[in-house]
Amino acid sequence: MKKLLLILVVLLIATIAACADEPYEEVVDASDSDSIVADSDEAELPDEVEPAEQEEIPERDEVLQQDELAHHIPSGTQHPVIATGNLPSGYVSAVFVESSDGTDDGVIRLIASMERYGINFYRTSDTTDGLIGAGDVVLLQINVQWAERGGTNTDLIGSVIRAVINHPDGFAGEVIVADNGQAQFGSGGTGGNLNWAQSNARDTSRSTQIVINEFREQGYHVTGVLWDEFTTVQVEEFNVGDMRDGFLVGDYVHPTGLEVTYPKFTTEFGTHVSFRYGIFYADTGMYSTDRLRVINMPVLKSHMIFSQTGAVKGYMGTVSDRLTNARAHHSVGTGGMGTQMVETRMPVLNIMDMIWVAPDRGPAAPFDRAVEINQIAASTDPVAIDVWTTRHILIPEAERVPGGRAAAMDPTGMEPGTFGHWLRLSLDEMLHAGFRFTMDEDEIFVVNNVR
Repeated sequence: MKKLLLILVVLLIATIAACADEPYEEVVDASDSDSIVADSDEAELPDEVEPAEQEEIPERDEVLQQDELAHHIPSGTQHPVIATGNLPSGYVSAVFVESSDGTDDGVIRLIASMERYGINFYRTSDTTDGLIGAGDVVLLQINVQWAERGGTNTDLIGSVIRAVINHPDGFAGEVIVADNGQAQFGSGGTGGNLNWAQSNARDTSRSTQIVINEFREQGYHVTGVLWDEFTTVQVEEFNVGDMRDGFLVGDYVHPTGLEVTYPKFTTEFGTHVSFRYGIFYADTGMYSTDRLRVINMPVLKSHMIFSQTGAVKGYMGTVSDRLTNARAHHSVGTGGMGTQMVETRMPVLNIMDMIWVAPDRGPAAPFDRAVEINQIAASTDPVAIDVWTTRHILIPEAERVPGGRAAAMDPTGMEPGTFGHWLRLSLDEMLHAGFRFTMDEDEIFVVNNVR
């Protein structure tokens, strides 16, 4: 009996040693068409070869099995191409600035200025690198957690919608105006509101919802989605059969402290939208990542915790703070919004609302604390636009406030808690993911047409 036990032990040890010498290889099955998450214009699947000849395994972000897609949020490789334009030598990014009160042709002038430097707003047969196609679903990520001057200017929202639907090829897509006020805090203590009685506009009764209704009455597919309404609902992706509105939650905490979350929902026009993967087609089980285009439209203002809120910080409107026990908000100071942009969906354009800015005690911005600037800016680089607008618009106004936080808004700040510190950590996330952005003002080409 002892000899038999000894023989069994020896055989077990030998088996374990043999297995340890064989490397583990994770194979992703590309034969199931339902597992492919890609756009025909962007992703390329591996060449068909015999199993014995296949040497490379598809990237996990190109081909995902259904259970992986539901529970795993991969790194950001499915973003639409971010345009850089034709800039003078030595520059990395461009910021375009125009005078505007939101009701005028400022957005049209902004688009024309961009196009002069090779950043085409419209994608057509002649400008195949343009940002917005005639059939795209365009999501305007705005600020609606705060009333009065704390939210994105609704006149400006209307002007951007008008620019989109005036596509030269005839717009046949959909415009979605969205934000997540987290169903908490804000001017009413319950998060965001698309229909504030007092809004940021020339006519302060013109809420975001009123703007949306104006276009709907003309027959356009324009809709508003307040993600607050399902920010506490955890869901899985469409392609595994979960058609509910809600937020996906990542299965790990990133080194920046962020547990990635993002919304998925169906609009009133029946469009299935995943903020990470794009537009879902139920009949094929496929996503078109390229068809979903995000225009990020923050209002520039101060922040009592993080000193500044703009293009990068504004992505707090795409997470669920409630499902992660406030982890998302805490991560802003350690670069978490850079992670959010990389791991979900980078905006194709950032339009900074500087018509009214709040240089003190933000993010609330009551009428009596806001300063009228009447400027707007645009950039495909969310970091560059944050740096330039904060340096040249927000800080000068903050310096006029006795006891204000102008010093903490300095983009070159290195101390934890300052704008410069957390923006640099956010930029590190983007650079690591392959985005060519900058916070060095010597590398930012500025086209300032302010009159």
